[in-house]
Amino acid sequence: MLIVGLTGNVAAGKSAVAELWREAGVPVVSADRLARTAVEPGTEALARIEELFGPGVIQPDGALDRGAVRRIVFRDEDALRHLEAIVHPEVRRLRDEWTRRRREEGAGMVVWEIPLLFETGIEDEVDVVVVVDAPAGVRKRRVVETRGIGDEEAVAIMESQMAADEKRRRADVVVENGGT
Repeated sequence: MLIVGLTGNVAAGKSAVAELWREAGVPVVSADRLARTAVEPGTEALARIEELFGPGVIQPDGALDRGAVRRIVFRDEDALRHLEAIVHPEVRRLRDEWTRRRREEGAGMVVWEIPLLFETGIEDEVDVVVVVDAPAGVRKRRVVETRGIGDEEAVAIMESQMAADEKRRRADVVVENGGT
């Protein structure tokens, strides 16, 4: 089974490219969606995050307050590393379970949509790396518009990721996505 690693920085358009594969009938798993599953109310990961950052990161309904966590981790590299140490292993487990099921179903190809493919060191686990990229100004505008955050927070998110040039250099295929 061919495994495609789809990556790129925030707001580059990974999800739009992933949707094209879905429309073509290729199974796609999103690390972002798996990360949400990993921290649903009642999970061990959510309990560990609350223990790490305190009750202020939990909403009244018991769900993770992503905005509160984002404000902590994008200004504190140690906090980000601690969060990733909780969430990434669970995302990996869920992704591997999903991939095993697709293999059992006879899929010839799957796509792993993983924003932090290089940062988590799993590029060697995929057969082909596809990087989606867009100019930094376009990505910043998209982040501000789609997430309803300010310029400063958008820049902090963008700066927390590996440089787009480095991702492009390590890619097998680069998809230019500077349009709207």
